[in-house]
Amino acid sequence: MIRQATVDDVPVIIEMIRELADYEKALHEAKATEEQLREALFGEQPAVFAHIAEDDATGERVGFALWFRNFSTWRGTHGIYLEDLYVRPSARGGGHGKALLTELARTAVERGYERFEWSVLDWNEPSIGFYRALGAEPMDEWTVHRLTGDALRVLGTR
Repeated sequence: MIRQATVDDVPVIIEMIRELADYEKALHEAKATEEQLREALFGEQPAVFAHIAEDDATGERVGFALWFRNFSTWRGTHGIYLEDLYVRPSARGGGHGKALLTELARTAVERGYERFEWSVLDWNEPSIGFYRALGAEPMDEWTVHRLTGDALRVLGTR
């Protein structure tokens, strides 16, 4: 079952964010707090959205998708950018990841969005194969760039 996240899901989402960061060998970078996530998802002006995958038999929360709207100047429409998709190892292969992606694709189609995008680590072959099987295409000509830490502060204080 896929449903929109509620405020009661925030502690579990934070747990799964940390599990994902550990899988991606970057647990030391996962610094988001429950308070920050609660504000981002359920504050006065929510900036991100989340869906939860629950196990049909137990009701256990086994995965999540956290996303936000982006905008294509070329298409002239919003799109969805999937920040995180995670299914706990014990629940993988049960269709939860596909169900989460299907729900986000449905949301994009219903709202008239023309793009649904995300990033995947180039060493994560299981995920790359999974995404390709769904029809997703890698954007080989594009490279993500990021400013953080000192570089961001230096540029932002010029």
